[in-house]
Amino acid sequence: MLIKDMEIKEMTSPPAADDVEVAGIAYDSRKVRQGYVFVAAKGERVDGHDFISEAVKKGAVAVVYEEEKTATDSPIPVFIKVADSRKALACLSNNFYERPSDKLTVIGITGTNGKTTATYLIKSVLEAWGENVGLIGTINYLVKDRHYDAPHTTPEALEFQAVLNEMVSAGCTHVVTEVSSHALAQKRVDYTGFSIAVFTNLTRDHLDFHITMEDYFRAKERLFKELLLKDGTSVINFDDIYGRELISELRNSKVGNLITYGIEAGADIAAANIKNSFDGLVFDINFNGRTYNIQSPLVGTHNVYNILSAVGAAVSLNVPWEAVISGIKKMVSVKGRFEKVDLGQNFLCIVDYAHTEDALERLICAARELIEGQGKIITVFGCGGNRDRGKRPQMAAIATKLSDYIVITSDNPRSEEPMEIIKEIEKGAVRMNYTIEPDREKAIQKAVETAEKGDILLIAGKGHEDYQEIKGARHKFSDRGTAEKAIKEKLKEDTRYRMQDKKHES
Repeated sequence: MLIKDMEIKEMTSPPAADDVEVAGIAYDSRKVRQGYVFVAAKGERVDGHDFISEAVKKGAVAVVYEEEKTATDSPIPVFIKVADSRKALACLSNNFYERPSDKLTVIGITGTNGKTTATYLIKSVLEAWGENVGLIGTINYLVKDRHYDAPHTTPEALEFQAVLNEMVSAGCTHVVTEVSSHALAQKRVDYTGFSIAVFTNLTRDHLDFHITMEDYFRAKERLFKELLLKDGTSVINFDDIYGRELISELRNSKVGNLITYGIEAGADIAAANIKNSFDGLVFDINFNGRTYNIQSPLVGTHNVYNILSAVGAAVSLNVPWEAVISGIKKMVSVKGRFEKVDLGQNFLCIVDYAHTEDALERLICAARELIEGQGKIITVFGCGGNRDRGKRPQMAAIATKLSDYIVITSDNPRSEEPMEIIKEIEKGAVRMNYTIEPDREKAIQKAVETAEKGDILLIAGKGHEDYQEIKGARHKFSDRGTAEKAIKEKLKEDTRYRMQDKKHES
């Protein structure tokens, strides 16, 4: 492909660039090959402008850059100056991969909590309708029968367009993708045409990156105001305070179509008669004067909202209600989202990704709805290092208020000292119903040992993750695997005690 065929918007390439043959694109100088365009973008930790010389040595035929100083001291065949390298990267990537979103129905889900479950629900509904569906999200990227690990909830622009292009080649008709606030702020999904945009909720998270809740909200808002197709539909949580603000702004600006969902009166798609049990959810949906009965193996009121968001996306695409009801019923669970660890023990063990105060509150409340008799809620949680420190005491307040017993531990401490993180968490405790164990494996073991018949043990924070990040290195670690090991040991001990009791009786 020639540079002139890539239709680089919002920048002017020199005449010498027009006939330059492009073999590929890279924003990481280590991945540059002969004939590549190197896009020098500023990252959170490094600046691509510092690696232009390295990119040239590896065979870059053109460099897209922002900073003027880099254009004067490197013998590069073609310089293309832009105001925003990240936006240019999105443009170049989209055109290099032949605008894949033009050939797909792309559904984007954004919000603090619920994105992953919502994507799987929508995928299940669309597949019940007979469509071939790709998925991009926190756990993995799915292209038909091919699964890829997900280094980011939403990949960088180059990888995002490459995955969309692969989905086109694989015969996918629809793509469901989580769209993170980082991705929106960094323009990773710019130049993608979204047919449906879903807003789940907004609560405190990522303020180490966005600084304020207003900035966080405005990043999310881009999906609906800037990236949604003109005839696209916004599907918004009516019960969320930021959802209502977004609804008001969209109605005033008359951007696309709008469908609201919720439990409170006034939503277009409204849930009623909710029955929640360990076996799942049963409730009614009222829409356009008709009532539809929904059955789902998912548990908890928070999943009512996730289901409603999926229904909103489905009705926006005119999916028949038979497929909607069937798809919801078939979607059993998502890895690391209220995931049961059942080895026959007499207490319920749940692994969940909850890592914000809102998600933790939803998790504990969902468990509280299921508790029977004298059963206790036991919660294991920690907070990640090098992330928003303000949520640490808030999570402690939620946990100690709503749980019966807590083990505060380490999450992904990254470069921070685990005990320093725990000290900040501890400041928010409203009751002294907790213990501290910085070793996460020992913390889970302790919680399992504490659990008794009828209790619910919640292991929160890491969910599907199979590692723990400590001092810049990732160590193999699984909450589920650790819980299974501890439960097996407990069951062995229980069996041993029963056998000893029988010997004494005889």
